[in-house]
Formats: sequence, structure tokens, C-alpha cells
Amino acid sequence: MNAPDRQNEAAPVSVEQLRDALAFVTRQYGRAQDSTQNVFVWLWEAIQGDFNPERSLGQVAFDTAISIIPGVDQVCDVRDLIANGKQINEDKTNVWAWVGLGLTLIGLFPSLGSLVKGVLKIFFLFIRRSGGNAVMKAVDEAMTWVITFLRRRDVAKYWKTLKWDDLFGELARHVRQIREQMNLQALLKAFDRGMALLRNLLVKVSDIPVIGKRAADTVEMMARVRGDADEYLGKALKPLQDALDVIIRRLELEDLAQRSGLLNTRNVHFRGALPEARAVTLMRETKPRPKWLSEGDLEFKPLAPNAFKAEVEKACELGWPRLPDGDISTFAQGLAAIELKGPLRLYRVVGPGNMAAAKDWVSEAVFKRLQQAEDPKAAWRRHLAVWPDWNPDGQFVVFDLKPGESIKVWAGPASSQFKHRDLGMGELHLEGGYEQIKFDAALPRAQDGYRYEPRTGQLYDEMQYYEVDRRTGQMRATRLTRQEYNALPPHVKAHYESVRVRITNPRISGPFETGWSYSDFDAQLPDVTLGLPALPGQLTQLGTTP
Repeated sequence: MNAPDRQNEAAPVSVEQLRDALAFVTRQYGRAQDSTQNVFVWLWEAIQGDFNPERSLGQVAFDTAISIIPGVDQVCDVRDLIANGKQINEDKTNVWAWVGLGLTLIGLFPSLGSLVKGVLKIFFLFIRRSGGNAVMKAVDEAMTWVITFLRRRDVAKYWKTLKWDDLFGELARHVRQIREQMNLQALLKAFDRGMALLRNLLVKVSDIPVIGKRAADTVEMMARVRGDADEYLGKALKPLQDALDVIIRRLELEDLAQRSGLLNTRNVHFRGALPEARAVTLMRETKPRPKWLSEGDLEFKPLAPNAFKAEVEKACELGWPRLPDGDISTFAQGLAAIELKGPLRLYRVVGPGNMAAAKDWVSEAVFKRLQQAEDPKAAWRRHLAVWPDWNPDGQFVVFDLKPGESIKVWAGPASSQFKHRDLGMGELHLEGGYEQIKFDAALPRAQDGYRYEPRTGQLYDEMQYYEVDRRTGQMRATRLTRQEYNALPPHVKAHYESVRVRITNPRISGPFETGWSYSDFDAQLPDVTLGLPALPGQLTQLGTTP
């Protein structure tokens, strides 16, 4: 294996090592045993820029093998560099050709370890194929082959020696480090390392008739491209950064799926949503009191809707979502109309019966803060003020906004929540205080982000409503619509369960397991368990951008 600080300009140390490397790269193993073959002629053939975008997927996985054979990295780097140079030489104003060169140059960063480089090379090949028109789709397609690569026996043996408990999380972290280092100066330095490597290899063929002259011409061509790079490579920087952002976020999603997904689960077991009356009884009678309940004065008093209506209506005219009075009062200490820009990830905690595509979300920073709390579930209920009869939790979903896109949202501290006096909760309430974000993920996406239009063509989740026998757990599917279910009076609704059948918004990934359990009170433990079949909306799926 190459050390992470490998200097790319180092040429293979011996003729035999070069022969083995060429056999590996070209898959001509018999040729390595033929002593009559000139290894340097073979080298020239191998680095002629055979950068065929139509290579089979099997070849892709093969070509990305980490360098267990000395010299493989160097031969592949020079091959790809020459291929990029030829494309630029045909039209140096082609920005995507410079992006392709930039992808190769990232592989020449001296801090790039062999494993991360192998993963990136797969992503980069698919991105090159996309021509810049569908980077996110290309990264999604590449992920299958990244996983195939990581499962190779030699590759798996290597990454296990690194003692990475969460492989995809570590890969995302290392790619993020590369992303933070990447600027025009770093790319130009990588180009200079690539040129040094190219000269070190091609000097071996300089004395061969015909080939020597062609090699010299190739060096001259690449020198011209290097000369133009100061002017043109900067234009490729933003697409390169965006591509790495997409790769990072895809690896992070895979990490979530591997660690806390519901993939391959035959059914999901939960105890159903708590009717409000029973939730109130349990909150009043449970001893000791749940940690997420507070008592006394409200710490984050709800906003008075009338004081903010004019501000909200003015923002709505500029494209922000409409906020009913009830939504305004869920904020405390003010609310802000902000525009979030991608790449960005938002999180929503749900139960099996909650819609993924709804309007209550939190930022990645807030979600991490919750996960790092001593009791994440208690922190969520307390600081985002979510009653147990509203959301039983147990799962979460992720909403992704890709680079260059934006979305208009309302953000601010969650207000304290209290129950109606008639329910006898006294001064017991939920504290609030953490930042909440509101936008409706069920609304359709316009070209310039999410536009808040009349509710036509929404991306609501597909829901099924079951009549439930609470003694046996038997569930009978009904033909109730969402509107009919919501119109049921509370005492009737207590005999039904809503179940998420399918998440329809392609930007939403999940559900993933929170690990917080599906119940809040010990008194719920004897309750009958409901079993859900393997419905798409209950099994983890990774979203894609339409």
C-alpha cells in the first residue's frame, strides 16, 4: 500500500516493478512473462491517454484497485493526465475539459491516501461520463461500484487495518479535508507534480525510435496545457468543489444507512401513536416526572401572531412560505425569513405514522447537538417542544439541497408548549429554545428552488389508515383519505393508526433509526405491539434529486 503522504512524482523503482504495474493496468499478465517485450514500449502504449469513457463497469472497478503493486498509481495518473491534456489541446476554452483535468489533479494531492484515492477515482469516472449535466445522478450510480471496490478482499483487508469503525463516515471526513484544501494554487502544484511524474516516466522511452519523438511531443503538449492552466483552471474550481460536496454528502448518507438504516427489515414494530388523553394521563402520573417536562414559568414565550402578521405577509410576497397563526406562535424571541443555500442537509424526526414530507425541520448542527446530548430523545422533546401525542419518534429523515440551489424558510427558537387548562396539566410544559426551521417539503420544487404555490401536485407521502384492535394488535386497512382521517374527532381517531407507505419526495432519504426507542413511558411497554409489513415508506431509501 502507498503511504498517505506518497509523492506522486516518484517513478517505479525497477524495471520489474514497472512490468508488473503495466500488466496490472493493461490486464495483459502474459505479456509480463515475455522477456522479448520491451517494457518501455509497453509503457508508452499504456499511457497514451486510453481514457475511454465507455469502459465497462467491470473495468472501472478493476482500474480503481489501490496500489498493492508499486507503480500502478503512477502509470494510471500519467495516463489520465495525458488524456485530459489531449482533450484540452483540442479546445482550451472547454470548461468541462478543465474540470476533467481538475479531477485528475485531485488524485495527485500528496496528502491523498490510496484508499480515498481509489474511491474518488470511481466517482470521478462517473462524473466525467455525465459531462457535468447530472453530477448527483452520476455519484449515485457510482456508489454501487464504490461499495463493490470496498468489498474486494484486498481492499477490505486494507481498510480494516485502519480501524475505521464507520468506513463511509471516515471516507466522507477525508474527502472533506481534500475539499477544504482545494484551491487554484493547490491544483497548480498538483499539476506540477504530475508533470514531474510524466517526465520521469517518458524519459524511459526517449531513445526509442519513433516513440521517443512522440513522447517528446506529448511532453511539449502537456507543457502548453500547464501554461494555460493559470488562466483556465480557475474556471473549473467551482464545479470541482460542487462535485466534491456531492460526493461528501453521498458518503455521509451511506454512513447513515449502514449505521442506522432500516434496510432489509421485514417489518417495523411500534406501539402506535398516543392519543392525547392517554398522553396527558401518563405525563401527570408518571413518577419521577419525564426529564423533558418542565414546570413553572414559560422560558420561551410564544410569539403573538398579530404582532408578526405584517412581517410574514411581506415576506410571503417575496416567495417565503405562508405561516398560519398557529405556526407563528410556535416561535419564540422572533422569527427570521432566511434563504438557505445548498449543499445543505436538514433533519426531521418522525414515527412510522408521521409524514416525512412536512414542514418541521432542524439544521444539521441542531440534529448533531441532539445526538450528542446525554439523553437525545429528552433533549428533542424538551428543546424543540414536541408532545408525545404529536410524534412518537423512533425514526428520522433527511432532506438534501444540492449545490447551487436555495430554499426560503422561516427559522427561530421553538416556543414553549403547554396543554389546555382543561386537561389538568397545571404548569407542566415543554421548554423549547432550540432553533426550528419551517418549510413545506410536500410542495413541488421549481427550477429556482422551492416556490410556494397553491397546493397542486404536492409531494405528500403516500399514507394508509388502519383500524386497530388495541387488545390484539390486529390492523384492518381502510379506504380513509388523509383529509377524512384528519377530520375524525379525537375519540374516534384513537381507534385508527396512520402509516407511512411511501416517501414520494425524491430529495428525502430515510427513514433511519434514531435509536431513541418508539415509546416514552414505562407504562407503554405492556401495550400490544403493532407490526408493519415491509412498506417502502418504512424501509430506508436514499433520496435522489429530480
